[in-house]
Amino acid sequence: MDNFDPTYWSPELIAELAGARQNGRVGSRLVSETEDYRIWLIDIPRGQRLEFHTHVLNYFWVATSQGQARSRSPDGRVTEMSYAIGDTKHMQFGTGDYMTHDLENIGETLLSFTTVEDKRSANLALPLD
Repeated sequence: MDNFDPTYWSPELIAELAGARQNGRVGSRLVSETEDYRIWLIDIPRGQRLEFHTHVLNYFWVATSQGQARSRSPDGRVTEMSYAIGDTKHMQFGTGDYMTHDLENIGETLLSFTTVEDKRSANLALPLD
């Protein structure tokens, strides 16, 4: 817990992180799922956040709004990013690899993304319960 700067980490966030390894809800709303893909919309109002979740599938996201965000990682690292409409990032995960983080809107406008997960990845999709 020494790595968790109290400026960015509350006891509630640390407790939420503890249960996030099996949270496969990587977006605000799942809008489509096929045998091969999950498509998510992410809409985070100003001052709100997408809870800790874990990525195990290859995926990409596209920013559909401009804005600023803060993301926390299990090692205590905190990253702040700025996004422009159309910014895109592709992520790949080998067998057993994963990434857990949250996403907080620290900007002045709604922060929006579309995320597409590829269920044909090296890992099985996490449940959405």
